[in-house]
Amino acid sequence: MKKLIMFLLLVFPTMTFAGNELYVFNFSEYMPDWIITEFHRETRIKIIHASYDSNEAMYAKIRILRGRGYDIVVPSTFYVDRMSKEGLLQPLDKSRILNFKNIDPMLLNKASDPDNNYSVPYLWGTTGLCVNSEKVNPNTVKSWKDLWKPEFKGKVLLIDDIREVFGMGLKVLGYSINDTDPKHIEEAYQKLKLLIPSIRVFTAEMLIQPFLNQDVVIGMNWNGDVFRSGKENPKIRFIPPEEGLMVWVDSMAIPKEAKNIDNAYKFIDFMLRPENAKRLCEETGYSTPNKEAVKLMKPEIQENKTIFPDPAMLQKSEFFSDVGSAVVEYQRYWEKLKTGN
Repeated sequence: MKKLIMFLLLVFPTMTFAGNELYVFNFSEYMPDWIITEFHRETRIKIIHASYDSNEAMYAKIRILRGRGYDIVVPSTFYVDRMSKEGLLQPLDKSRILNFKNIDPMLLNKASDPDNNYSVPYLWGTTGLCVNSEKVNPNTVKSWKDLWKPEFKGKVLLIDDIREVFGMGLKVLGYSINDTDPKHIEEAYQKLKLLIPSIRVFTAEMLIQPFLNQDVVIGMNWNGDVFRSGKENPKIRFIPPEEGLMVWVDSMAIPKEAKNIDNAYKFIDFMLRPENAKRLCEETGYSTPNKEAVKLMKPEIQENKTIFPDPAMLQKSEFFSDVGSAVVEYQRYWEKLKTGN
């Protein structure tokens, strides 16, 4: 038997076998070391973690592998929709997820995954405005439109993400961040094109660093990045734009051809324990979908508007959803925008 396994490993070096392992593909900041250590201590299951910095990178790899090679992936809202429709995810047996009951109903049964047949919320967060208050008075920044102010020429950061940037452009024009009308997408491109002279950097990694280095003074940012940076530099401020925040949910899902399915369910349930969800939220600065975890938090965390936006702001904010075939239009104009055409 050992000889057979050795032969298979030599012939098929990427082959994975079900066993006491769990292959997790996740955003790097979403997997603190304690998760790997404590999950192993309790279950004796070894987590092999690989990370990515964008949904596009994750999706491309899972698509190439046709859902093989990983047992847990953590796609954002609209990628759950796309991946489930393409047969890259397997339906969940929620009877095996005892702590599913801890999830806030507000974050369940979204259009991207009705009845959460394919995904379980892991963290959720928002995209809003960010300023270095040492350089910019936060009281003068209220809208996405403020990024176009001439005084910010060469001092703006945009997230290197097609949906985030076009979502912001569409919002400025009064459209939905999930708009599929080609004319509206083109309008957003024309509006964003006017912003090009102001953009110092497009990035999806270490978004806060250009603010700390004072390379930029204003831009887009994720709430968790700003919360974490506030511990070092409280002058970096998160501002919800008056048009509303862009909201996303990053969820645990099991790829179609996952090998360690039992271990995947154990991991999902482990992360849905209130004490674990609380710790993850407080360390990352992103909102937890776990209503029981929130009850365990200190009032200063529960009432922190960077982590948990107030209901009035959420009312006018939008969750990302899949734009279907319109993604072709988004990609076409994104390439034109990035190349300055």
